[in-house]
Amino acid sequence: MRHMDIIPDIPDDQLEKYSSAISLSDMEIFVFPELLYSLVLANIMSPRIWEWKNHDWFRKLDTMKPYKKIQRLKQFIIDHYEFNLDLDTWGLTTKEAEMARFAPFMDETAISQSNALFGYEGDKHYFSLDIRKHFGLDKYNSNIVPYWKTETLEAMDAFKHKENYRVGAGECVSLSTLYAAALFIICDIPLEDIFLIATPLHSQNFINVQDGVLTNNRRLVTKNMWFNGTDLTAKAQRALRHEQVTIVANNTGFIHTVYPEATISPESFALFREKLDAFTTTDITYEMLANFLRDRSEHQKCFQIKYMRHGTEQYLPIERAFSYEHGSPYKVSDKATCDKLLGQIDEYDFYTDPIPDRIQLNKLSDYLKNNPVSHFDDDSMKGLAEKIDCTNNMDRKMTVIEGLIDFIHLDPELPEIESKQLNGPGPIELQPGMAREEIIQYLKGLRGSHTVADLAFYASRDLAVTDWKPFLKAALERNPVVIDKTRELPDDTLFKTFESLPNESIYDETHIAQPDEVWNFQRGDGLECAIALANVWLARHPEANIELIASGNEVVLKLEGKEFNFESGKGLEKQLKL
Repeated sequence: MRHMDIIPDIPDDQLEKYSSAISLSDMEIFVFPELLYSLVLANIMSPRIWEWKNHDWFRKLDTMKPYKKIQRLKQFIIDHYEFNLDLDTWGLTTKEAEMARFAPFMDETAISQSNALFGYEGDKHYFSLDIRKHFGLDKYNSNIVPYWKTETLEAMDAFKHKENYRVGAGECVSLSTLYAAALFIICDIPLEDIFLIATPLHSQNFINVQDGVLTNNRRLVTKNMWFNGTDLTAKAQRALRHEQVTIVANNTGFIHTVYPEATISPESFALFREKLDAFTTTDITYEMLANFLRDRSEHQKCFQIKYMRHGTEQYLPIERAFSYEHGSPYKVSDKATCDKLLGQIDEYDFYTDPIPDRIQLNKLSDYLKNNPVSHFDDDSMKGLAEKIDCTNNMDRKMTVIEGLIDFIHLDPELPEIESKQLNGPGPIELQPGMAREEIIQYLKGLRGSHTVADLAFYASRDLAVTDWKPFLKAALERNPVVIDKTRELPDDTLFKTFESLPNESIYDETHIAQPDEVWNFQRGDGLECAIALANVWLARHPEANIELIASGNEVVLKLEGKEFNFESGKGLEKQLKL
């Protein structure tokens, strides 16, 4: 039998934040940015991620260089997790209910400008995409909105028990926090080199390794990939190109676009900004010009490409060359294979003379080879403009140049640290190679002075070392799925339904599932089932008196003169009235 540690009660003015560490909705993380890194730490403490170290896939990982390790991790995540964007997974709430919760912390205008559930639609790029429809948000056009929740590692793993899922799953914040924890535990990447980036519609990480690596849901983007001009890369760029970055966080703290205070180390944020700027900036070369034309196809009409066939010059509209890239290993942008690509194209597609009013990509390539161009060098840009002679229309010419500059240099809209009041508790100084128990003991030692470390134990759902009040507040207020799915069940059937669920928790040790996790994954420890049943009963009978008694391996739930007994493997002791 496990006895709970003596844990201080959570003050009422902190209860909303601490209960949000349990439910971890997208909006809760936006309002309480400490939660983003707390979930990373919860995943680092999870026994699940430490089991990965014994997997055959990671054998001999210690012999690999950092980027090779990261690639190995990427494939493991792709094989074991799907990207889940089912907004109905965690049920529905209302705008009024959420604003009432968050009114003491942030006004509605700030939330609506930065949160997709409250009307945010991004810049003009997203209007053309109809981004709310793209994410399935358009069906929530009244005061009803979905809980857009972030999953813990355990909940991600548990998706394999859910109908129509073959492996684990999670949404973008779940995957970014999982990646951050795994990069540290599995790949030995220092925490100070892992930066979490949140925008209103996305969450990803920047890893300070080599030229930089960006995680994007399950996949990785390197600097070379960032500039390859493919559709996949364009989607990976979407958040940084078209959204305000609302939160940047690492082990030194966070910075948030709305709040005047920041806890991140200025030196750490400066490093991040410098490295991200270098990652999203490159020189203009032949390869980059060709990649630009692949990505911005509207400019292809200004270009042609020369090909020597049997010793004779031939000219091809560049858009025809790009159309042949599909299904071919050869690329226009790769000078080593471009001729092979052109050799696959029928001769009747070519012109025997240069096409009027189009610049020759080959000629421009020769110029760029001897005259490298940087976007911040006015003289070199002027020289390039003179070479783009496809038209006498200066507006058209400048449109091409402006598009090219935009392609080879992105200046992400980051929070401005210069305007922030810097006041943080200091870095969380975990080191690669530390053992799990060593990490847990270190974080326990920080709990009294470091809110992020304290919240990590709540995000991990460990009721042996946390106040139960936040967990129960979240369980009884923000778990609508189990209530909705059992609404038509008579009381007797309801009792039997929970009593018959497999006595199997998705969480290890003394970590406890929320009611909707019990229902979604159709399994739960006796303590978890008892809390889920209490949640449903209180929804049906708000004035009911319910008593919960956890006594080691036995849990008793008393309601309406009835007593229900459950077996528990959690070994927790608690007696309380709900």
